[in-house]
Amino acid sequence: MTDDHPLRPGAAARASESGPRGGETATRIALEPIDTSFSFKNKAYAALKNVIVSMDVYRSRADIRLDERQLAQDFGISRTPVREAMAQLEREGFVRSVPRRGVYVVRKTKAEVIEMITAWAALEGMAARLITQRAGDEDIASLRRMFATFEDGELRAHLDEYSEANIEFHQAIIGMSGNKVLISLAENLFTHMRMIRRKTITEKDRVEKSIRDHMNIIQALEARDTARAEDLVRNHALGLAEHVEKYADYLD
Repeated sequence: MTDDHPLRPGAAARASESGPRGGETATRIALEPIDTSFSFKNKAYAALKNVIVSMDVYRSRADIRLDERQLAQDFGISRTPVREAMAQLEREGFVRSVPRRGVYVVRKTKAEVIEMITAWAALEGMAARLITQRAGDEDIASLRRMFATFEDGELRAHLDEYSEANIEFHQAIIGMSGNKVLISLAENLFTHMRMIRRKTITEKDRVEKSIRDHMNIIQALEARDTARAEDLVRNHALGLAEHVEKYADYLD
């Protein structure tokens, strides 16, 4: 008679070796030790990404350096999860590591920004097409409510608020497509784009034009006019690309 309890490690090990009937040898599963820093790395990644996205990185040409040691100290964690978080951010194109100098927030060049906007135009145009075919009336109506505070000629009343509403509008278009692959492809791309939108929305009276474009897009979606909705959304995005090409010399 054995004194092994079923929950004790010794009993579990012998059970896996002998098999359920005592005459068979089961394959032992090789497990790596649990990485206790995993949650810290994820939290550091999310915090760093939020900070970077909220920065007005295109307002100045000065480099923005991230101090790994200081960040770890501020977070109250070791440097390892901070280093892992920055490695992930580098893979996603938000930071760059310069040997013997440190890690810096990335500013996209004009050519890179135009390429991103062009790719976004294709994704958002397809999303608009899918919305006219799949989305419910209430979902489409929610787009109009985003701009209720900007009617009656008050186009400049809440510029910062409008900029955020502008971002939410385009995210909503993608989300309403219901296409998980399209949504996934657009997510990281749009995070980069929202950083440049913060700068461009204040230039050359783009606020008024953007609002007019949005209302025309909503009308086309409400009418289930697939071709018009897709065309309007795509051209709206490409208009931003044209604006960047003409006026965004600060990117280079």
